[in-house]
Amino acid sequence: MTTVPGATITMPMFPLGTVLFPYALLPLHVFEPRYRLMTRHVLDGDREFGVVLIERGSEVGGGDTRFGVATVARVVQAGEMPDGRYALTTVGVRRVRVVSWLPDDPYPRAEVEVLDDAPAGPADADARTRVVEALARATELARRIDPRVADAPALDPDPIRASYEAAALAPIGPLDAQRLLATDTASTRLDLLAGMLYEHGLEIRARFGLDE
Repeated sequence: MTTVPGATITMPMFPLGTVLFPYALLPLHVFEPRYRLMTRHVLDGDREFGVVLIERGSEVGGGDTRFGVATVARVVQAGEMPDGRYALTTVGVRRVRVVSWLPDDPYPRAEVEVLDDAPAGPADADARTRVVEALARATELARRIDPRVADAPALDPDPIRASYEAAALAPIGPLDAQRLLATDTASTRLDLLAGMLYEHGLEIRARFGLDE
């Protein structure tokens, strides 16, 4: 697949009830016949397909409505079971915007445009620092409820990559995750995430009666 920002290509799409971020791992169990066929085509090709969040509907059976910004997943490990199902390990590699959906025959496909983040600057580095602190506070709060909670992994020094890593780690729902994925700059993404983590902290404190 081309990585040139703005380039438009056709690619297979896998609608799911979760958001995949660039650099994040996503294990998949492929059992529907149409996605088994898609997997065979993907493995015979460039091993890439799009993962897109379902806006309305179900993962199984089709007829769903999907969001317009997705992530390209690359298959890094694949195993086929005797009954034709697949166990895949994938990693997010880049964001794309859906230009148009094609007929779901034999499986979902779309014309997509490659997206790119603006180069990181001083504001992005400051925003990264705020999110590192916000994740540490969220982890400490979670540990007050369950002492077994481990420390969050260290974020990459690059604010762009760190923004995706932090989004994948954060205790947020799929709609908030989609908002972050659709954001085009690292600083805005990190600022949004810091606000989400703050709101999450308020909610947890209120729910469990925790003080500051």
